[in-house]
Amino acid sequence: MQSGVRLCVPTASVLGLFCRGCWSKMRSLPGRSFSCLPKQMSRWNSQETPSPPPPEENPRVLITGGLGQLGVGLAQLLRQKFGTENVILSDIKKPPPHVVSSGPFVYADVLDYKHLRELVVNNRVTWLIHYSALLSAVGEANVALARKINITGLHNVLDLALENCLRLFVPSTIGAFGPSSPRDPAPDLCVQRPRTIYGVSKVHGELMGEYLHHKYGLDFRCLRYPGVISVNTPPGGGTTDYAVQIFHDALSTGHHECYLRPDTRLPMMHISDCHRATIEFMQAPECQLSLRTYNIAAMSFTPEEVAQEIRKHLPHLKVTYNPDSVRQTIADSWPVRFDDSNARRDWGWAPAFGLEELVSDMLRSIRDMRTNEGLPVS
Repeated sequence: MQSGVRLCVPTASVLGLFCRGCWSKMRSLPGRSFSCLPKQMSRWNSQETPSPPPPEENPRVLITGGLGQLGVGLAQLLRQKFGTENVILSDIKKPPPHVVSSGPFVYADVLDYKHLRELVVNNRVTWLIHYSALLSAVGEANVALARKINITGLHNVLDLALENCLRLFVPSTIGAFGPSSPRDPAPDLCVQRPRTIYGVSKVHGELMGEYLHHKYGLDFRCLRYPGVISVNTPPGGGTTDYAVQIFHDALSTGHHECYLRPDTRLPMMHISDCHRATIEFMQAPECQLSLRTYNIAAMSFTPEEVAQEIRKHLPHLKVTYNPDSVRQTIADSWPVRFDDSNARRDWGWAPAFGLEELVSDMLRSIRDMRTNEGLPVS
């Protein structure tokens, strides 16, 4: 072993439970040094009786890509749980005033490795939640940029997590599956072969994270999100974004033009279930995890089914269909349903929102938001 190089090893390994080969397997990656648990290792190698571990502290969390659909809401929940100053939101965009006033926010470009490293070290980060990504439809329009952000940015956070023994969460997606995947339902482990740069980058992330977990002990965790439906963030270029826009249109103009066929069935989830799943998964003890990448599911519906449910509240809603070839092709290659039985068994995942609850909550929340902003409600 080279002098001065320390290896990131899971706690179980330090206690003699490492069963995937001898210590010689644990080599540093080129150009990066790793440090983790040096005191625990030296104490174990000596004959001293180990002292009891100190009380577990709240995690220090950094969220990249925090101004997208998921970051602000997740930060709010994590701050309620772990303390406002322990959760740092970051992005390359200027945050709105309510984000600045709600807790720590910093500029962070996931392509700038040195600056990311400074943020992790200076803020004593222990959890990194990596939300920076270009979504499916936007990624297909700019493959080069998607490759940089979704793959080069991922490698930067993987290396940082290894160097600093972080618990790293990288979301995957329905887009990680392809036309040859089982569609109804799609299991956790199956043929994937996506046909978008977004999907390819997500499969790459799943496999790199699992590889670094098995080889170096990285605490990598990944959930495959279905389409996520939320009020506060406008659609960001995803193929499932119609399921957000239709609620805004129903209450503003009473008319929605859908870019998918009316019978296009896709897995969907209310954002509160998505946030809760992420937090519960991040808190789950490692010994409960049989996988590093899990599907999570809540409901599955078509544009026509969600429109019919909205019409129970707003009978005047008119929906026309003008399928966009790019998004329709992407949607046709994705699963109809997720099999999330492993998540339910291993760490107790269960959704709270079905289609009826989702529609009621979205209409109520958007109506309140438009009223508070002085906007008309259809």
